[in-house]
Amino acid sequence: MPSGKPVLELVNVSKAYRAGETITWGLRGLSLRVHRGEFIAIMGPSGSGKTTLLNMAGLLDRPTRGKIYIDGFDVSRLSDRQLARLRNRYIGFVFQQFNLINRLTVLENIELPLIPRGVPRRERRRRAVRALLSVGGDPSWLPKKPLQLSGGQQQRVAIARAIVGEPHILLADEPTGALDRRTARLVVETFIRLNEHGQTILVVTHDPEVANCAHRIYQIRDGRIAGVEEPDNSKCILNTVM
Repeated sequence: MPSGKPVLELVNVSKAYRAGETITWGLRGLSLRVHRGEFIAIMGPSGSGKTTLLNMAGLLDRPTRGKIYIDGFDVSRLSDRQLARLRNRYIGFVFQQFNLINRLTVLENIELPLIPRGVPRRERRRRAVRALLSVGGDPSWLPKKPLQLSGGQQQRVAIARAIVGEPHILLADEPTGALDRRTARLVVETFIRLNEHGQTILVVTHDPEVANCAHRIYQIRDGRIAGVEEPDNSKCILNTVM
């Protein structure tokens, strides 16, 4: 359950993109708090600012205005190298298209976030196996290449990679968008299981059956928070008839 100070906080964040003389605002004074142990869903139409929000939360881009705090620490003045180090230790990413490296084995993919930290090979393997098991994966996948696995298996490998470094927050961008309903349910089950063990999760999704599994749903319109909703857990994908 959520507790303590926010693990992630955006305060009056605006983001402008310039193309020649044209300025487009991806976010317009958006504020958001995510507390430790929360499972948050972000919804909104295409072009509403969801991806920009995720880029800000993941420290992949800098705001034009406003502040971003990770565990209460203002990250706005950090160098690119410092931001990269912070991302590696504090944030895990899951993407719609998995973003696995097909020339590497499953084991090597999961280990990747640990290499910049200097974790020894034997310890990397131990943590990778533990992460894979925690998302319902099978150790027999470890020597395989990603394309030898199904889409749902690849997404669970991607989640294992995202959590192997024990991030403070897990960010997921349309994690079920490329999956059939049965496989999407397995992925959502994985998120819920991780959340029940204390993992903080922020999911961007178009799917209300995924959003209704969260603790709160934020609706975004035109780069602003347009509303906050209580989910209807009866309409969670795990409770709907296939």
